[in-house]
Amino acid sequence: MSSTGRFLQYHQPDSKSPSLLSPPQALTSTTVVDLLILISFFALLWLSQYLAAKIIRAGILGPIVAGIIYGAPLANILLTEWQTTFLALGYIGLILLIFEGGLQARLDLLQANILLSVCAATTGIIFPIGLSFLLLYMGFGYGAVETFIVGAALSSTSLGTTFAVMSSASETIDFSQTRVGAVLVSAALIDDVSGLVMSSVIQSLGSVSEGGSVNLGWLISRPIVASIAMTIITPVLAKYVLAPVFRKFLQHRLARYGHRSNIVVMILVLCAFITIAAYAGTSVLFGGFLAGVLLSYLPSARNVNSPGKQCESQGGRQEAELPSFVETFEHYVQDVQRYVLEPLFFASIGFAIPFLDLWTGSAVWHGVVYTLLMIVAKLVVGVWIPLWAALSPPSKAVAHAGEARTGPAASRTRNSRVKAAVSPGCLLGMAMVARGEIGLLIIQIGFNSTTYLSQAAFVTGIWAILLNTIIGPIAAGMLVKHRGKAIGEGVWGVIPEPGAHSGSTHAEQHARRPDRTSDAEKRCST
Repeated sequence: MSSTGRFLQYHQPDSKSPSLLSPPQALTSTTVVDLLILISFFALLWLSQYLAAKIIRAGILGPIVAGIIYGAPLANILLTEWQTTFLALGYIGLILLIFEGGLQARLDLLQANILLSVCAATTGIIFPIGLSFLLLYMGFGYGAVETFIVGAALSSTSLGTTFAVMSSASETIDFSQTRVGAVLVSAALIDDVSGLVMSSVIQSLGSVSEGGSVNLGWLISRPIVASIAMTIITPVLAKYVLAPVFRKFLQHRLARYGHRSNIVVMILVLCAFITIAAYAGTSVLFGGFLAGVLLSYLPSARNVNSPGKQCESQGGRQEAELPSFVETFEHYVQDVQRYVLEPLFFASIGFAIPFLDLWTGSAVWHGVVYTLLMIVAKLVVGVWIPLWAALSPPSKAVAHAGEARTGPAASRTRNSRVKAAVSPGCLLGMAMVARGEIGLLIIQIGFNSTTYLSQAAFVTGIWAILLNTIIGPIAAGMLVKHRGKAIGEGVWGVIPEPGAHSGSTHAEQHARRPDRTSDAEKRCST
């Protein structure tokens, strides 16, 4: 397309001037080669995602490999402009992934396990930084500041990978409804905010190294204060102000428009929250999660559990009920997010990995040794679940497990409770291993914005981030494959929602994911 001033001139694709042979600024139209490259890229995204999910139960790794191959790290087949565009689209996919997690979050589980989540998140921050100083500073001889930068990058947890692992780990168990899933989500969110603080501090180190002056206290406290304020204000505002107003004045009016009205509300709330989060100084991903949490509060309780719009014929008239926001997301957004935007996000991680720089002798062995240490640094987070089970009195453990386990669970011995908590603890630790986008962000800020991080330390950190992002989801997927059912049905598994029917068994109520809206219900919603 060529510019005519205030707009672009549309062209049909032609077979001249392939973009691989012409500089981007000389392009006047999209060529057939361009189209074939894009088609092959998306085909590889989907094929690699499918194969990775089937073979190693970690579908996110396929798009990362595709990004490395097609992006700047290896073949550089995609133009830089395309890679930049896909990075932006992928970040939208990441926000939608976190937003979906907020919509489906069990707030009762998050609140009940917040102390355990804080302990897990704190451990996941302290151990990587401490072990980094042990190996990089004392062993490899790196500087103290660059060791802190690399350790800070490895103290993060990939929020996007965490939600992706939870959503794709099992076809039968919805891990967002489990107690261990609630701990994992909370710990990953805390680590995400911590990663934002780390990136701000590291960016400020660049200003200090250039002779500038910064207020470190404000840089560190701003995202923390903003996150705590949004965490407190959002549920209170939703429960006592927005939800009553929505149910009394808007819900029945919006019902006539069905999913369309929900789409508008979701867009407005999501945009508002990510804007507030960005300008307040906290993570936009955290804002996306809180947007989903707020929307889960709004509809009345009877409406949340309804199977979408219910059609009742009374004298030729149909009375519609507003579908839930989760149903609207699944109906209109989930397929695009899952098969286009989410793979683009993980491909964009591949774009940012300096693949060719990794293959020197010292880089390989430094990177592999550091990778193993950083796996241990996150696996130790899972120790908190058996420890919590050992320290909690039996009555408290049973209370957390829900009404469905008041019989045999009450007579559990301490040893049996600890044994039952081993697999959930392993799942928590393995799911926290992936560093992904947050780790890459921090270490690239340290490398590009400061003078402290050397090429050797940068490559060592990249090795650890890359291998941890690969190994963590694979390990979590294999564990779920063999122990997923036992975890889902155990004390740390699926917990019945408050008010759920207590006559049916736990497995009957929650062992399977909820089915999509039926065809008849979809016809009602149009």
